[in-house]
Amino acid sequence: MSDLRSEALNSKAWPFEEARRVLKRYEKAPPEKGYVLFQTGYGPSGLPHIGTFGEVARTTMVRRAFEMISDIPTKLICFSDDMDGFRKVPGNVPNQDMLAEDLNLPLTKVRDPFGTHAGFAQHNNARLCEFLDGFGFEYEFASATDYYTTGRFDDMLLVALERWENIQEIMLPTLGPDRRATYSCFLPISPKTGHVLQVPTLERNVSKGTIVYEEPDGEKVEIPVTGGHVKMQWKPDWALRWAALGVDYEMSGKDLIDSVTQSSKICKALGKAPPVSLSYELFNDENGQKISKSKGNGLSMEDWLSYAAPESLQYFMYQKPKTAKRLYFDVIPKAVDEYHQQLRAYPDQDLKAQLNNPVYHIHGAAVPASDMVVSFAMLLNLASAASAHDKATLWGFIGKYAPDASPETHPALDAAAGFAVRYYENFVKPEKTFRLPSDQERAALADLADRLRVWDGDLDAETLQSEVFAVGKAHGFDPLRDWFSAIYEVLLGASQGPRFGGFIALYGLAETVDLIDRALAGDLAGAA
Repeated sequence: MSDLRSEALNSKAWPFEEARRVLKRYEKAPPEKGYVLFQTGYGPSGLPHIGTFGEVARTTMVRRAFEMISDIPTKLICFSDDMDGFRKVPGNVPNQDMLAEDLNLPLTKVRDPFGTHAGFAQHNNARLCEFLDGFGFEYEFASATDYYTTGRFDDMLLVALERWENIQEIMLPTLGPDRRATYSCFLPISPKTGHVLQVPTLERNVSKGTIVYEEPDGEKVEIPVTGGHVKMQWKPDWALRWAALGVDYEMSGKDLIDSVTQSSKICKALGKAPPVSLSYELFNDENGQKISKSKGNGLSMEDWLSYAAPESLQYFMYQKPKTAKRLYFDVIPKAVDEYHQQLRAYPDQDLKAQLNNPVYHIHGAAVPASDMVVSFAMLLNLASAASAHDKATLWGFIGKYAPDASPETHPALDAAAGFAVRYYENFVKPEKTFRLPSDQERAALADLADRLRVWDGDLDAETLQSEVFAVGKAHGFDPLRDWFSAIYEVLLGASQGPRFGGFIALYGLAETVDLIDRALAGDLAGAA
């Protein structure tokens, strides 16, 4: 066994822990289907949101980890439940009245409010695939409509028909009295209206493969359960998919723990083993509310990629999947800088540490080098101090600080400079609040400016930081963090900021002196 596989088999990184759980399924024999199947699910009743991306990214990390500890081939399916009935019009899409007319139709039959695809589900499916393709994920897209109508589920649907009572016995105790009285695991697609009907099953004919139900107008109709004439209710449908395809691994949000439990029971009733599952914590918006594709709250994938590179989003998704996370714009700078910190650490780590490093699970063995000689947080402060409106302004300072860097040689830094200006304009600038200094702060800032005017040492961030410390101590700041808070609030209009020595080295001695002079003159607070 290679050192790499041996280390992976013992790694405590969560993707390896999950991969070992999957491998345990095949301790005695490999899968009859010839591969291990990873699946992610997606409901296209609204625009795809960042949680869907996170599920695919995390599942891909587990799949890669599995491929390191096993030679069994793998496959990843991204399954769209696009035959589900359209029950609610999302609030974040156009043509609301038109969509309201299409309620209860299968999602692939609902008209596209954007007018670009054959249906609403097709539009959302294409949008999701575009993002997944942009990240380079290897997956196979699967449509419930295709699988039902082309017969991919027919054999298992006939098993479900035969074992209908078993499925009902699992589901009915989980339902309220009213729904229990009319519940059937089969949802007929009305040949009259095309609607997905939630009606009781009145009769079953296992030998013919049919059910009988009553249309809203009172007519009794007999239809086959195969060929796309019915779909299954949500939890039985999930179990049907697992059983029919032989799904080995699927993760889902904490809000679906009960669904996983019931679907697993149904999968067993269909004669198949349910997949290994991971329940992850949900993402919350800025108000602590669960993000929702129908509400359109929280961040979208487009939002994140407007302000940071894709890898930073994957890094964010890697972190502690079982811990709830606030997902809003203010998490982006931290994710960017932490991602690059991990990139810089990777080359000097031993194999064990590398396999625990998030960047390994983002990039595999081909981990790139970081070219961020200036942090994203520092770029934001630079944009603030310089009132930058374009990245060229930032490069004027970066070029002096790091003469060997250029947009051509440091593409990630160049992109980050552009993102920083955009982020500053939209989120930092509107919140900037400058204040005038106290007498103690005024004296200390004037002293710092005087020392920088005659500075003849190196423009070294640590040396400059020590000088800033010395000024704070000389003027009696206790604790010293009050001195740095004053610097940020008076000079940068923010409650927090960078290591100020590094800021001086980047922004420049003369420029920092001028910034202090303007603050002491009241120009910054006056402008605010």
